[in-house]
Amino acid sequence: MSNSFLDAIKNRRSIYALGKNVSLSEDEITNLIEEAVRQSPTAFNSQSVRAVILFGKAHDELWDGILDILHGEVPNEEAFQASKAKVEGAFKAGVGTVLFYTDENVISDLKTNFPLYKDAFDMFGEHGMGIANMDVWSTLAAEGIGASLQHYNPIADKFIADKFDIPANWTLKSQMPFGSIEQEAGDKEFMADDERFRVIK
Repeated sequence: MSNSFLDAIKNRRSIYALGKNVSLSEDEITNLIEEAVRQSPTAFNSQSVRAVILFGKAHDELWDGILDILHGEVPNEEAFQASKAKVEGAFKAGVGTVLFYTDENVISDLKTNFPLYKDAFDMFGEHGMGIANMDVWSTLAAEGIGASLQHYNPIADKFIADKFDIPANWTLKSQMPFGSIEQEAGDKEFMADDERFRVIK
């Protein structure tokens, strides 16, 4: 059985060797990312996901700033050098980064307007975020652009918010560096189906 959607999500991999050799323009990439987020479903169509797209100098400043923060967080210089090699080769070496946020005002309004579900809206927001992450990632992969999903929050939250003038009601959830695929991902291993799935009739 052939399924183009399954083919697309199989094509989406974590790429840790990025470059700047992409054929699409910054405007074209921006349009793809915006449309992917726009079409990603959210609970009650709340559209709680926000995205900040960084290119060029802004992209470099993001990862340089995160490296500065890591220098004070990791236990020793050896650990920092390992982190530096990863940040510079797998993230900063790319052409851009998407910062994904949840608008907490939207979540708060949902809790007020739909009190029956108020205890679930934080979880629903995470569902929407995960879907948007996956949709952007798969959209980029379909264009031959590699990416990975990173989480340098909360240690970098304040730096990023101050640097890029992020609204106080936006909570950083993830960072997605992207660029040309300089080295393909390795084979992916899967656990046994009988440990993961149940079919009940």
